Amino acid sequence: MHELTAREARRVAVHAQLLDRPRPTDLDATLHHLTLVQLDPTNAVAPSADLVLWSRLGEAYDPRDLQDARDELRVLELDSMIRPAADIALFRDEMERWPVHDWQQSAADWVEDYEPFRLDVLELLRAEGPLTAPEIPDTAVRPWRSSGWNNKRNVQMLLDHLVRRGEVAVAGTRGRHKLWDLAERIHADVPALPYEEALRERDRRRLASLGLVREKARATPVEPAGVGAAGEPARVEGVRGTWRVDPAALAAVRDGFAGRVALLSPFDRLLADRARVADLFAFEYVLEMYKPAAQRRWGYYALPVLRGDTLIGKLDARAERDAGVLRVHAVHEDGDWSAAARREVWAEIDALAAWLGLRVAPDAGVRRP
Repeated sequence: MHELTAREARRVAVHAQLLDRPRPTDLDATLHHLTLVQLDPTNAVAPSADLVLWSRLGEAYDPRDLQDARDELRVLELDSMIRPAADIALFRDEMERWPVHDWQQSAADWVEDYEPFRLDVLELLRAEGPLTAPEIPDTAVRPWRSSGWNNKRNVQMLLDHLVRRGEVAVAGTRGRHKLWDLAERIHADVPALPYEEALRERDRRRLASLGLVREKARATPVEPAGVGAAGEPARVEGVRGTWRVDPAALAAVRDGFAGRVALLSPFDRLLADRARVADLFAFEYVLEMYKPAAQRRWGYYALPVLRGDTLIGKLDARAERDAGVLRVHAVHEDGDWSAAARREVWAEIDALAAWLGLRVAPDAGVRRP
């Protein structure tokens, strides 16, 4: 049983997410270590996937690099996540068994109820693929029912489900649209790991990317929060319960830790498990983009601010590209910031603006050091 101080626990989490020094330098290696980067269409500052990679790689990261990786099929897209292409081996056996979770059953029922629609799409892709979703006719007799986000998107929903079944795969992009093709053309040379072995490897990789995870993590759809028996047991000073820790990450931070300032996407993996964030960082954060403006405390797309091994605040900013500025509405300071902390955070705001090709424009009342 490893005994971690609270600071060591935070440093393990930060180090595992490649948010300390030295920065990583290679996009593919970064994606492999992180295991996944979430895709989200919100673009108040920059697309989330680009923010995540910029916060690791810094000014060397160019969004065109990720686009090239997608078009060259060095990455795969599954459940709105970008993963290294070779990781398809960890999912192919599960795809053969789909659905494997209760929350997938309604989608599986919809696909099976309208088998002709599925066969129409597969036949068209076989004859003419790769194709974009608008190029695929909607022959569904019963539409996919949604609370609003996915109404009248039968083709897109079917394609997503066929990816989960291992029958279709993303084959790059054409303009702003994804290209879709038969999975047998995209992943034919990648052998599948048996399901149980794949789950263990995914647990191991997940722990390596997170560093420290609750031993009894809550169940979550798409990407689990737990890591099974991966790693070694640990306790954290001041926190109840037991954890699983990656021994390599723990050894690395005990050997030395060099922190830095990072501005994080609201969808950053460091923040994905809010209970873990509260336990390790005592940091309060919620997504506010879906709240009415009057109910927001930190802003529409507030970026959490990491300094060293501590989450110290939120940046409320928006990229106004037509005006050529990164508009800073507020810098919310959690606790008492030192003068050095303010200088370092504003230096990172300047770096973000420079990466975006914008200049910083603070709102009236926002003062920089």
